[in-house]
Amino acid sequence: MLVNATEMLQKARDGHYAVGQFNINNLEWTKSILLTAQELNSPVILGVSEGAGKYMTGFTTVAAMVRAMVDSLGITVPVALHLDHGTYEGAKKCVAAGFSSIMFDGSHYPIDENIEKTKELVALAHEKGLSIEAEVGSIGGEEDGVVGMGEIADPAECARIAGLGIDFLAAGIGNIHGVYPPNWKGLDFDALEKIHNATNGIPLVLHGGTGIPADMIKKAISLGVSKINVNTECQLAFAAATRKYVEEGKDRQGKGFDPRKLLAPGAEAIKATVKEKMELFGSVGKA
Repeated sequence: MLVNATEMLQKARDGHYAVGQFNINNLEWTKSILLTAQELNSPVILGVSEGAGKYMTGFTTVAAMVRAMVDSLGITVPVALHLDHGTYEGAKKCVAAGFSSIMFDGSHYPIDENIEKTKELVALAHEKGLSIEAEVGSIGGEEDGVVGMGEIADPAECARIAGLGIDFLAAGIGNIHGVYPPNWKGLDFDALEKIHNATNGIPLVLHGGTGIPADMIKKAISLGVSKINVNTECQLAFAAATRKYVEEGKDRQGKGFDPRKLLAPGAEAIKATVKEKMELFGSVGKA
């Protein structure tokens, strides 16, 4: 059974840990993440970008696959199916498709328009029992066609968005999508603390979780971050394991070319990455 993410993130906030959002791209991704969450007794959020949703033939297909997989694998830990960096129309489609949580990324709009659209989607999501995430400022870099310049969020604007009744908030604090460059300045903890205070303790979201040093992750959690998104790191682990399998010629041994065998090392690499992150975030045993 899918749940919205509100309760799991409030528990994380109060317990001073974070729940990981791991983006899914296909069956292998989804299965690996769900099995790891169950093994570690950790709540988990499955993130779906609009590009990944389209790749998997639509949000309705994704929701059906995830619900069926949760049931067939006997998953008992809390699982939220969440739209990542959704557009206004994309958010509506995910509500209709049966997602349990959505994100509306209106950060590229003027703040008043962001507020107007977010307010409408809050009402729609809550009417259907979904949780909703909003964004202020922007996450630097590019992910699945979503490009941000990395603006630091204004605490006053964060307070206005939080006041609409959203369930958790993504605020730009110097974090970026993809691999962090060598000259990255790090997270802006002064901004994070101001945002945390201005939003009355609403669970905060840290996008671009790949490659942030462990000490920064732990400090961010201490300042109200309750959800951390990981995507690139799983992709890199999957690619490296698959490359190793092929370069070692295992795809030419017996029926090593069978997709179930070819993709297995990558799936195991995803499990290892998810386990490492759940241990770092402190969500193990918190289901």
